[in-house]
Amino acid sequence: MTNSVARGAGKRERLADAAAKVFHEQGVEKTTIADIARVAEVPVGNVYYYFKTKDQLVQAAIGAHARSLHEILPALEQVATPAERLRALVEGWVGQRDLAARFGCPSGTLATELDKRTDGLDREMAAVMGELLTWIEQQFAAMGRADARELAVALLASYQGISLLTNTFRDPDMMATEGLRLQRWIDSLA
Repeated sequence: MTNSVARGAGKRERLADAAAKVFHEQGVEKTTIADIARVAEVPVGNVYYYFKTKDQLVQAAIGAHARSLHEILPALEQVATPAERLRALVEGWVGQRDLAARFGCPSGTLATELDKRTDGLDREMAAVMGELLTWIEQQFAAMGRADARELAVALLASYQGISLLTNTFRDPDMMATEGLRLQRWIDSLA
């Protein structure tokens, strides 16, 4: 998803993408349906045709995160080696450092916010993040690492941690520095 919501997409998808964007920038609780409609460039009344409740928009935002992941992973699979794929993943994260400095990690911040609720949407977001964790684990396993799961958790945890710090201190250079360290770490494991 780019900085603005794609205009060519269907209204339902535009609304889902807009919900993901606005929830990331404002949080679920502070976001109104009118905010989402404005970003999606859809009349407010049309939102209710596709989504009856704000919780349905949260679920759609989770789906937008999943769609984004399903676009990124096949592109990464085109990279030659597992170590290079992991380095490319880190480069992608670092490429979003300005956004992280302003709002944190899109998936991580939503997962944290949903954890405070009791409606089960936190588990849906966990499933999306679990897909990424599994993919990272597969890359480490393809590198011949018996400790692939532990390494995958360490890599994803490092990213989530640096996203939090980058946002806390509003310092994108922190993520750039950590990205270089993570790439060296990946190289050392190959």
